Amino acid sequence: MIPVPSGLRVWLATGHTDMRKCFDGLAALVQDHLHHDPFSGQAFVFRGRAGRLIKVLWWDGQGLCLFSKRLERGRFVWPGTAGATAALTPAQLAMLLEGIDWRAPERTDRPRIAG
Repeated sequence: MIPVPSGLRVWLATGHTDMRKCFDGLAALVQDHLHHDPFSGQAFVFRGRAGRLIKVLWWDGQGLCLFSKRLERGRFVWPGTAGATAALTPAQLAMLLEGIDWRAPERTDRPRIAG
């Protein structure tokens, strides 16, 4: 389980990213293309072309952390617009990491009768 601080700002790099990139390459993408500071303590999430692999780049105050996850079945839900960013909450990031559609999660505990 990846520890996600409650006030963490999470940014998705929309479109697809070359998953051969590692710490320095992804940090350069954050700085040059997303126009954010990779050392700001925010998390930046990237997805590969096939949609089965994501990488999360995060500065924890001491160094860059790089987390990756590959789905064996299915694909990570991702916005289609390339070259932009989308903001997520930590809860949406947790759903994304579980392979759940974070854009419209379905609630299963709806009350049937008031009172």
